[in-house]
Amino acid sequence: MSAWDDLLKLAQAGDVQGTIRRVGELTPAERRSVAAEPARRLARRRAAGISPWEHRQELSPLLLTGAGVVGGASAVASWLLRRDFRDLSDRNVPRVLEVLRARPDDWRADLAVRLARRLRLVDGWTWRVAAELVRETGVEPPPDADAFKTGWLRTLEPDRAAGDPLLAAYGPRLFEIDGLATLPLWEVADNVVRLVEAGLLERTVVLDGLVRRLLRDGPAALPPLAGLHDRLDPDLDEIARHAEDYVALLPAGPIAVADLALAQLRRLEEAGRLSEESFTEALEALAFRPEKKLLRGVIAWAGDAVLRDGGRTGTVLRAMALLFAQDTLALQERAVRLAVRLAPQAGPEERAAVRAAAAGLPGELREKVAAGYGGAIDADEPEAVPLPAAGDGRRLPAPYGSPEELARGIDVFLSDEDPHTFEVLLAGLATWSERDPEGLRAALRPWTEPLDASFFGHWPDGLDQHAGYALRRAFLAFAASAASRSLPSRSRRWTISLAVLDEPPARRCAELAGRYADGGRYPVVLATPTAVTGHVAPGVLLDRLERLEAEGVEALPADLTQALLRLPREIAAADVARAGRLASEAGRACAAWMRGERLGDPEVTVGRDSWSWLRVTIDAAGAPERGRELLEIRAAHSWSMDWWPLVMPSHRDVVAAHLVSPLAEGTEATDSDARVLVDLVHGDGPLGAGMAYALACGMGQAQAAGRAAAGDALLTLAARGEVPAAELAEVVTKLVKSEYVKLNRVVAVLDDATQAGAHEAVWEVVARLLPGLLPEEGERPRAGLADLLAAGARAARIGRVRADLPEVAAIAARKGSSRLIQEARRLQRLLQSSESTL
Repeated sequence: MSAWDDLLKLAQAGDVQGTIRRVGELTPAERRSVAAEPARRLARRRAAGISPWEHRQELSPLLLTGAGVVGGASAVASWLLRRDFRDLSDRNVPRVLEVLRARPDDWRADLAVRLARRLRLVDGWTWRVAAELVRETGVEPPPDADAFKTGWLRTLEPDRAAGDPLLAAYGPRLFEIDGLATLPLWEVADNVVRLVEAGLLERTVVLDGLVRRLLRDGPAALPPLAGLHDRLDPDLDEIARHAEDYVALLPAGPIAVADLALAQLRRLEEAGRLSEESFTEALEALAFRPEKKLLRGVIAWAGDAVLRDGGRTGTVLRAMALLFAQDTLALQERAVRLAVRLAPQAGPEERAAVRAAAAGLPGELREKVAAGYGGAIDADEPEAVPLPAAGDGRRLPAPYGSPEELARGIDVFLSDEDPHTFEVLLAGLATWSERDPEGLRAALRPWTEPLDASFFGHWPDGLDQHAGYALRRAFLAFAASAASRSLPSRSRRWTISLAVLDEPPARRCAELAGRYADGGRYPVVLATPTAVTGHVAPGVLLDRLERLEAEGVEALPADLTQALLRLPREIAAADVARAGRLASEAGRACAAWMRGERLGDPEVTVGRDSWSWLRVTIDAAGAPERGRELLEIRAAHSWSMDWWPLVMPSHRDVVAAHLVSPLAEGTEATDSDARVLVDLVHGDGPLGAGMAYALACGMGQAQAAGRAAAGDALLTLAARGEVPAAELAEVVTKLVKSEYVKLNRVVAVLDDATQAGAHEAVWEVVARLLPGLLPEEGERPRAGLADLLAAGARAARIGRVRADLPEVAAIAARKGSSRLIQEARRLQRLLQSSESTL
């Protein structure tokens, strides 16, 4: 038997120790003869449809064989990092090291560096191999290997760190590790403190690195590092060295980081060690922060600081003038109180600045400033920002100009997905299969020689249902139908249920692939959009149907259904008459649809199931058979909800209804699908509960990007005069009370919309929200209500609204000085004022 026969038998038996022994017995010639065999074995397993989990006992022996027989250090690094071995356990670490110790020391040092530099954050046991090789060989740990450094920090054990070359190399610069954010930072902080206490890390070096990291990350700084800073307990000398850095952290750092910087600057100022320049810069930076906690802190600090040094009166007054613009009543009152107290010491320049800023204050606060600063102050006239235009700035991609260009486009599509590109690719297949079939087959030949099943979504555990893979399979069916039929067919052990609106693109590809596999042709795709919203112009669809009839080609059912769903809601009489002259079955279906026998506007209802999830249903009663299945909503996986608006561009509320459950369930997710709302609102069709729930869930997203997308959608609807204010207010009230959505997030979106010009629409929503959310006597108010009142006041002031809201009046009439009562009084005065503004 050959050496490989021996090793293969050991692998099939899962004999790890036997493999190590046999690899160690190989001669140099046998090693060379065996070097390519482990990789071939893995390739044959994949070609046979065997998943890595089948015959798993082979993997460790194959790993060890490759580690012992593959020649160069670079090739061994690639071998150890193969995906096939990624999920193996740490038990393989000593085994691999045992095999590698047969290699020369300089070769192992080379491997250590190469492996460390190529590691990924997901690599586990391979990190341990690389780390042990670095330690064993004494090679310098590579400085440009962030994943390797992250692995060191993840596995750091302070009690065993003394003498570790990795600590010596990376410890002083541990805060420069990019992967720091992926680690449990509380554990990192504990380890760093223990290393400092043990004298293994220098406290000053750690503090310097920590502050540099906070500065580097800016708005993305890691708040837990602020806690580590406090645990290091820097003294005044150490703080003084970083005074300018703390000032630089104030404008944009997360609140925990800004709070840390403020506390350190206050310590310095109280000790008389903060320069006037830094004091001034700190106050001005904090005055523009939105967080109330920080703003209360800066007012308190300013008041204490001016008592210690009256020469700071000008600086403090300029900061208070900036704070007048915060438009939070409690903060404005504090700033006004301090400004009035300092009025006798104010110089001409500061008095002018305070008076100018006071013009935007509410009436009674403006009067207090006027009394202290020399007479009446006219109120600012609020300026209404014009709403942005509601136009859709997107453009359709251009058709592909050659078979080669088309082949390149489909080749990269999976890595750069876009529904419009998908449509152009599918249309290009029909176009070039007719115009230059041999040229297209030649351009696609690299796909088939050799044929890689995984390129077309055929994996060992089943067939990938992604529309991109379905598109590739349609191209393959045209280019090489025999090769297409040779792809393995293997049923899934578990089934992914796709969302309903994910199915039409893949279904259209599958039926086109079937047409080509049967030797048929399809000269034009009916459903290719003519507008970026996904609509198909009626005249263009009729042109396409007439071409199919003229060439005797039967329309594909899913393509026809998609085309009909993409027709606009209004169709000219001439097009209806033209459709009536079509003779094919598809033509008659189109004519009936254009006459009005189409999908109507079903009613969307939303309730709660037994698990307290939102349950969305769409009434399909009276809907025609064609398109009826798209009204079914089921819990399912979605490849990309960005594609959904193009499926039903004339039925925005239906698509929005499909979005409700995933948006509600993903409210706290690290990524938000609310971005789809931005495109969806440019479609057509009446809006109701579906859009109201989708918007409300989008406004309640934890991710700022998700809330911004919902805000953009709201602005577009406002510009088109289509905000479903009554439905939206009713839905937000329900979701806030049911704790599906946090009110403060909704208020932030509404406030941003006011600033962007949608104050009229915002007021309509807020005026309907307040009666349902304001507390009854004795009831505890929910978080965010004072902000909602303030947001309503801003919108009403810009719109010069006068109205009676009994619920607001009742809160305003209560005794007390809570922020809720203060904001209710401000709004009540505004709504009942005879002046044009406060």
